[in-house]
Amino acid sequence: MRKGLPSVPKPRILGADGAGTVQAFGEGVYGLALGQRVVINPGLEHGRSITVVGEHTDGTNAELIAVPATNVYPLDDAMSFEEAAAFPLVFETAYRMLRTRAGLVEGEWVLVWGIGGGVATAALTIAKALGAHVLVTSSSDQKLERAREFGADAVVNHATGDVAVAAKEATGGAGVDVVVEHVGEATWKTSLAVAAPGGRIAVCGATSGPNPPAQLHRVWWKQLTIVGSTMGKRADFEAAYELVRSGRAKPVIDRVYPLEAIREAHERLEAGEQLGKIVLSIP
Repeated sequence: MRKGLPSVPKPRILGADGAGTVQAFGEGVYGLALGQRVVINPGLEHGRSITVVGEHTDGTNAELIAVPATNVYPLDDAMSFEEAAAFPLVFETAYRMLRTRAGLVEGEWVLVWGIGGGVATAALTIAKALGAHVLVTSSSDQKLERAREFGADAVVNHATGDVAVAAKEATGGAGVDVVVEHVGEATWKTSLAVAAPGGRIAVCGATSGPNPPAQLHRVWWKQLTIVGSTMGKRADFEAAYELVRSGRAKPVIDRVYPLEAIREAHERLEAGEQLGKIVLSIP
């Protein structure tokens, strides 16, 4: 968004996720107390459409933010502000992709491209919490080892290895039931190739380009379902939050920076060095 992808009006305070304490109420707000610890659901629902805190409004990289009371949830004392700030957007997004849109059920296989980013690590965590098996990819062997620690059942280096072969071996030749696709042109052909007959491809982004070869013959011969997914509705947030509160799914925090070091935090993100979420600590 800072680069203009997608373009938003500038200046814009970035940051979708946030946790903190209630400082003031708007008129007619009930059910919360001043000083109460809370976490923000960054998805703002407008009928059938959803906008995002920090993209369509000013965001959470600030000391104060005003959001609708319906998007504020009490935060359990056992959960730190850092943990709470690390899960909302990516967990809500991953839950909607896997469960709501792709209909993931226990025992199925999931392929997650590019472990390291927030949505990818959330998808791994949530898929395991839902009882699925997960194959993850990365160009970093170090990140793949970390992914195993977080519960990945199989891993493959997509720069030096063969993802299709790894998927075949992991699933006993059956193929992957659900592919978490957020890369686009660079991975699309392989995503269709590794999908099992009747498999589902859940698309939430295309960082390498939005116009890959369609490969339509794969779609009809395998009777694949391709679903788009972005952010989530309140029910998706609440379901993801319950997984976190119960301890079944734990957010992965890469590093915590003070707000004044936000440039360094952005540079780490842009270099792709992180595994999990980068969090800003705000005094």
